[in-house]
Amino acid sequence: MIYLRLFFEFAKVGLFAVGGGLATIPFLQDMGARTGWFTNADLTTMIAVSESTPGPMGVNMATYVGFHTGGLLGAVLATLGLIAPSVIVIIIIAGFLQKFRQSKTVDGVFRGLRPASTALIAAAGLSVALSVLVTIGGVAEHTFTVHWPAVILCAAVFVCMRYTPLKKLHPVAFIAAAAVIGAVFQF
Repeated sequence: MIYLRLFFEFAKVGLFAVGGGLATIPFLQDMGARTGWFTNADLTTMIAVSESTPGPMGVNMATYVGFHTGGLLGAVLATLGLIAPSVIVIIIIAGFLQKFRQSKTVDGVFRGLRPASTALIAAAGLSVALSVLVTIGGVAEHTFTVHWPAVILCAAVFVCMRYTPLKKLHPVAFIAAAAVIGAVFQF
C-alpha cells in the first residue's frame, strides 16, 4: 500500500507543481506534514542535497523520499509518480499547442502561470530561508533565535555571487565552499 501512496502523492506534486523543482517545495512541505514521511528539517536537508547533486531537484527529492520510505521500489515509484504527469501532459499539450500556437487565450494562460509559479518558488524560498536562518519558538515562548553563522554565510555567498569578480564562478564552487565552511566550523 505504501508504494501506491508514494506514487500517487508524488503524482499530485508532479501534476500541480508548475515551475520546476523549487515549485515542488510547498507541496513537499504539505506532504511531509500529512504523511509524516519527513520533517521540515529533513526537507531542508533534502533541498541542500538535491541542489548539490546532478539531476532535477524535484526528481532527486522524490527519489530520496521514496527510498527512505519504501526502499528501492519506493524510490522508483515516487520518481515515476513525479514525472508521469509531466510526460502525459506534455504529450497531450504538444498536439494542441501546435494548433493554437498563436492563440491569445493560450498566451494568457501561460502569462497567468508565470506569476503563480514565481509566488510558489518565492514562498518556498522564504520558508526554507527562515528554517535555516532563524528558530521561532512556540506561541507561549515568544522566542526568536537567529543563527548568526548561517546568516553570515548566506550573506557572504549572496554578495560573492552577485557583486564581486567571483560571480563568474560556477554555483558548484559556492556550494562546495559552503560545505567546507560548515564542516570546519560545525554550525
